[in-house]
Amino acid sequence: MPKKQEKAKLKFLNYTESEDFAPIIDGYVMAGFPSPAGDYIDNELNLKTLLMRNESSTFYVQVVGNSMVDVNIFEGDILVVDKSLDPSKDSILVCFIDGEFTVKKVSKIGKEFFLIPANPEFKPIKIEESSDFRLWGVVTFVIHDVRKHVRTNRR
Repeated sequence: MPKKQEKAKLKFLNYTESEDFAPIIDGYVMAGFPSPAGDYIDNELNLKTLLMRNESSTFYVQVVGNSMVDVNIFEGDILVVDKSLDPSKDSILVCFIDGEFTVKKVSKIGKEFFLIPANPEFKPIKIEESSDFRLWGVVTFVIHDVRKHVRTNRR
């Protein structure tokens, strides 16, 4: 089957100011034997504070497409993107190329740069010298409904 080329796959969302806080359990959540934790609710968690380190340069973007599933970014997920951060070697980035936004990793192969998908069904996108290309921001968090991605085959 031929590989797909995917570029325009992001939908920008408006952030709505809210003072809603969720209760947070004092301590850690064990991934092993469950323990009643109702007596340990201590503080409140403000998701805005957790997700938005630099509010003026942080945006929410909804994913359209499946080119990044191997790094657990799925169709419909919400990406938290910070434009103020400098990308590192393994950063997942929101990029603007030739009039369209996409989420990919950027890699240098030889003397050429490519947008690299995280799904073998999609091919890398070469960033041509003539391309209108900008690194738009670094993905800092991914929000998705885990119920949609639970594996039903247990070991």
